[in-house]
Amino acid sequence: MTSASIPFNRATITNKDVACLTAAVERGHISGNGPATAAAEQLLADLHDGSPALLTTSCTHALELSARLLDAAPGDEVIVPAYAFVSTASAFVLAGLRPVFVDVHNDTLGCDPDAVAAAVTNRTRAICSIHYAGVGSHPDRLAELATQHGITLIEDNAHGLGGRWNGQALGTFGALSTLSFHETKNITCGEGGALVVNDPALVERAEILREKGTDRARFFRGQVDKYTWVDVGSSWVLSDLLAAILVGQLDRFATIQERRQETWRAYAEGLTGWAREYGVGLPAIPSEAEHTAHLFHLRFGDADTRARFIDHMSEAGIGAVFHYQPLHLSAVGRRFGGVPGQHPITEQVSDTLVRLPLFESLDATAVDRIVERTRLFRP
Repeated sequence: MTSASIPFNRATITNKDVACLTAAVERGHISGNGPATAAAEQLLADLHDGSPALLTTSCTHALELSARLLDAAPGDEVIVPAYAFVSTASAFVLAGLRPVFVDVHNDTLGCDPDAVAAAVTNRTRAICSIHYAGVGSHPDRLAELATQHGITLIEDNAHGLGGRWNGQALGTFGALSTLSFHETKNITCGEGGALVVNDPALVERAEILREKGTDRARFFRGQVDKYTWVDVGSSWVLSDLLAAILVGQLDRFATIQERRQETWRAYAEGLTGWAREYGVGLPAIPSEAEHTAHLFHLRFGDADTRARFIDHMSEAGIGAVFHYQPLHLSAVGRRFGGVPGQHPITEQVSDTLVRLPLFESLDATAVDRIVERTRLFRP
């Protein structure tokens, strides 16, 4: 880390990760569903109380796969947070569902269960929640709502691998959950994702859809003597080369998390007094939550102040960035009825939230510099 520039994110690929990649090349199986895939999927299953994990080419594709598993009919709806990445909604639109946007909880910035409850109708087929910043947002209440109404809960857990709520792993509350291994996530293989299947009744079909609609997985397990086209799926299998990098990352997951937590705590301890003095919001962690230190954010009073802060950090060579734009106010969201003022917390957060650098190799000297520069800012 030079003193000239601190980026917002920098992925860490170690010699062990490269060794895992080299081993995959030397084994000669570089397409999907090889030894590295099996190893990575087992490590992910272990983090989800044994639920099967199926590697995919991205979290977006895992969401698309989950949407296909719903077998949506015309007119079916899915409830999604207005403050989320576009894939959280677009994956379901692609499968023919209508997104119904709800506002987020002011503390966790994940789905507000009260808003979700108010949005359920006889057309609701599923809820897709997110655990923003790896902080659980009342997934137990969302699971209860899903059970009460006979609908499916899907957790977009792109930020939340390793997080818990009341001791239970995030990603195990819904019938399905999805993960991201994009280079900005806590563990990465550049691009990639996974679908975690908590409902045993969905496992076999999820495998089939992921394998282009064939029963190829059953063939390799010796359950059929040949495989064929049995459903309408797509090619969502991750290469064993990327899975091999993921194995290296997952093997040192605890170390990665420890380092990120140290940085997160340094921000919280170093900025609490400054934030209180100037009315800046810091992350709120409910007592039930064990978060993943995926990101550390500040919330200012208005968009102009945030813009000044980003410029203030940039002048010191520090990358600070904003985050999601309101989905209901996007060009596509407006086609589904989105209008300004509809989801006020989402709209306020989108205008005022900024994220500080947070990645594994960010050293203590750099963190101190970021804290010092932040404290110099006057909202």
